[in-house]
Amino acid sequence: MSGMNIIIPMAGMGKRMRPHTLTVPKPLLPIAGKPIVQRLVEDIAAVCKEPINEVAFVIGDFGEAIEIQLLKIAESIGAKGRIYYQHEALGTAHAVMCATPALTGEVIVAFADTLFKAEFELDKTADGTIWVHKVANPNQFGVVKLDEDKNITDFIEKPTEFISDLAIIGIYYFKDGDNLLDEIQFLVDNDIKEKGEYQLTNALENMKNKGLIFKAGEVEEWLDCGNKDATVFTNQRVLEINKDEFNVDHSQVNHGSKIIEPCFIGKDVVIENSEIGPHVSIGEGTVVKNSKISNSILQNNCSIENAIFTNSMIGNHVVLNGDSKEYSIGDYSTLS
Repeated sequence: MSGMNIIIPMAGMGKRMRPHTLTVPKPLLPIAGKPIVQRLVEDIAAVCKEPINEVAFVIGDFGEAIEIQLLKIAESIGAKGRIYYQHEALGTAHAVMCATPALTGEVIVAFADTLFKAEFELDKTADGTIWVHKVANPNQFGVVKLDEDKNITDFIEKPTEFISDLAIIGIYYFKDGDNLLDEIQFLVDNDIKEKGEYQLTNALENMKNKGLIFKAGEVEEWLDCGNKDATVFTNQRVLEINKDEFNVDHSQVNHGSKIIEPCFIGKDVVIENSEIGPHVSIGEGTVVKNSKISNSILQNNCSIENAIFTNSMIGNHVVLNGDSKEYSIGDYSTLS
């Protein structure tokens, strides 16, 4: 069967994003009105330019409502969604192995706390493509070294001296998923771990040593959702990059309010006597009165009054009355 499978490991709840991930797994936090993982799946489908057969989500115990939401995301790109479980954090290779039935034929593996902007097309002549982005601080990432043909010669995890500034962003294409599965199985059977975990880079290194050719696919922009500040910045960039997508329904904006675009305003939002934007996303059912908000993400069904803030993340069902500072507020909080 032609077409591609996508495997999305997302079992970790995202401790660095608390309090927002106490109630919702990080990949389901909204960026410009859509969950991170939905944007990721849509962007990969656009780069693939071919039918996606299955989207395999590797999750922890997130509950039925979230599983249903994930299956709907797969359906939205015309694919079948399947849920697999990773019950303990045993590393990136182990997470991929949890979706063994999807590891066949052409496969993309994408870790779900990253977004990207890319124009390149997949090179189907190689055995795989590792998506990379030039970074200023390569010692914090896994990096790749290339030869003159842009083939990958080395995978180095967090190099202590400068070897390359091409960081692996966590998205990989494999022409033959069974091949990858064999290498991961080898790591597990021989208990080959790094820092107590089975690492995908070890499997890639083994494949390369057996003569498989991996190319680097360089993305123009790599957007991380690792913590609050990074997520707010990602929201800003997604609003900028997709400006044409976000036409604010001005029927919701009333009583002398001003919207400085780009912004995303969800359904049934009420804005009174306020200045919103630029780079603000407001989830459905939220009410904002007498406030000035820029560069922030507000989720659903909040009530914000007499507040001035920027560079903030506000969860669902938050009630906030009066104050001027930077916020990171989880769901169901009341501040007044």
